[in-house]
Amino acid sequence: MRSAMARHILVKTKAEAEKLKAQLDQGADFAKLARKFSTCPSRKRDGDLGEIYPGQLVKAIEDVVFKKPLLKLHGPIKSRFGYHLVVVYFRS
Repeated sequence: MRSAMARHILVKTKAEAEKLKAQLDQGADFAKLARKFSTCPSRKRDGDLGEIYPGQLVKAIEDVVFKKPLLKLHGPIKSRFGYHLVVVYFRS
């Protein structure tokens, strides 16, 4: 079965996501920003979502996890939970 591993940061507004994305583009540490700003419980694991299988995530995020290039920062991506910044670091 296909699987992937990803990290993400979830915030409430697009403006917050854009600000964090700019910091990441300038070399900020993803894990530190996830711990400090993400509203997802995954913030305790530096934003790591662990092993992901199809059907576990909302469609907008799942599309990124299973279809977009690895090791690139994707987002902001809007879902019903807020705005996500996602980095996929493994896919089988």
